[in-house]
Amino acid sequence: MSKGFTKENHVLVAIMHRCSDLFAIFLGFALSMWLINGEVWPQKSFILTLFLSFAVAFWLYPHLGMYRTWRGETKLKEVGLAVYCWSINQIVLGAIYYISDNSLTYDNTLFVYWYLIGLLALVVIRFSIRVLLNKYRSKGGNQRHVLIIGDGNIANRMVAKIYNSPWTGYKIVGSFGDESLRDCELLGDFNEIEGYINTHCEEIDQVWIALPLSDELLVERILYSLRNATQTIRYIPDMRGFRLINHSVSDIAGMPVINLSMSPISGSNQLLKSLEDKLLSGLILLMISPVLIALAVGVKLTSPGPVFYRQERVSWNNKKFMMLKFRSMPQNSEKDGIQWGGAKNKTNTKFGQFIRKTSLDELPQFINVLKGDMSIVGPRPERTIFVQQFKDEIPGYMQKHMVKAGITGWAQINGWRGDTDLKKRIDCDLYYIDNWSIWFDIKIIFLTIFKGFVNKNAY
Repeated sequence: MSKGFTKENHVLVAIMHRCSDLFAIFLGFALSMWLINGEVWPQKSFILTLFLSFAVAFWLYPHLGMYRTWRGETKLKEVGLAVYCWSINQIVLGAIYYISDNSLTYDNTLFVYWYLIGLLALVVIRFSIRVLLNKYRSKGGNQRHVLIIGDGNIANRMVAKIYNSPWTGYKIVGSFGDESLRDCELLGDFNEIEGYINTHCEEIDQVWIALPLSDELLVERILYSLRNATQTIRYIPDMRGFRLINHSVSDIAGMPVINLSMSPISGSNQLLKSLEDKLLSGLILLMISPVLIALAVGVKLTSPGPVFYRQERVSWNNKKFMMLKFRSMPQNSEKDGIQWGGAKNKTNTKFGQFIRKTSLDELPQFINVLKGDMSIVGPRPERTIFVQQFKDEIPGYMQKHMVKAGITGWAQINGWRGDTDLKKRIDCDLYYIDNWSIWFDIKIIFLTIFKGFVNKNAY
């Protein structure tokens, strides 16, 4: 049975991956030199810097997981890691320069150009390789032959997923269980697994056990029958009843631990997200400062009272903060109770209706971002009184507080904002948290610019 070019030549493919990454570094460097100095080949004084970058990448990238298998995972996740690795590479290179007592030739302009062009080259090359590899797998190349053990809903769902995702390159050989699966040959019952594995060892790459967590004794018996198997063995638990966020497997003191719900924005990701928020919010505030002044004057001229409306909201880890808005209602409008915001709210001033409809009243929240109370992208924050109400009404509602609240989010650009279906908004918020990446943030920011500000449900 043919295993495919990349299976038989995995060492060569690994070398090709490393060479393509080094080529991206060189291409970024050469184009930067050409743009700055008009020559492609680096000056002798810069050659050491270039080769030092090669060395850092050659050592760093494998440790950060650049060359692990990406089969079955999204291109976005691989590209996101490539961006992270290249950024760390340049940070390490800069640190080496500063502690080397200027013995290395270094140019700030070149460094910025090199980072941006090298980043683009790395992303384009990585993305192109994945696209070509996915097409190759979709046409039957580079297959991994999988044996399914199980006969319930989770096994049937797994088989359906594989058949509907040919780009993963997985091919179901058959299944073992008491009942046959849809579109899958039944090879025998659970007692026949060991014999089949022994006689068809070279034809199987992976064994997937798809059984409920409650079948502990059966899983243990199957694992015993696979004790001499050299194939990759995976367990696919039935988690349909759980609402999981960023679930993964780790270990604590050598004990395996399944992380059911974790914030994806922690550690280095938290630093990256914080840098994104600080840099972008500072830049945006500088750019829109004339607009802010004009809006502040508009609020003052159309209604007596303060320019800003401060309101307590709940953000990350249930932390309360005072969210800023341009005031759109007359002063003391809520003395008789909380008012649901909206562009058509009768309590709004005429100018207030305009800034509500266009979401311009939200612009002061970039100050909240700069202070660290909010993020640019994240779930919209609610008042404390509504949080207490919704947490008992909407399953998983409190999980939105695993990250900082945002000015815009996945729910808002999909039209779920203001007085809309709360459950749909929460579903979008949890999808954002579970799939967070810097690239996802950038996508949401761009979509907000083009479709997110003016909305019939704006509030």
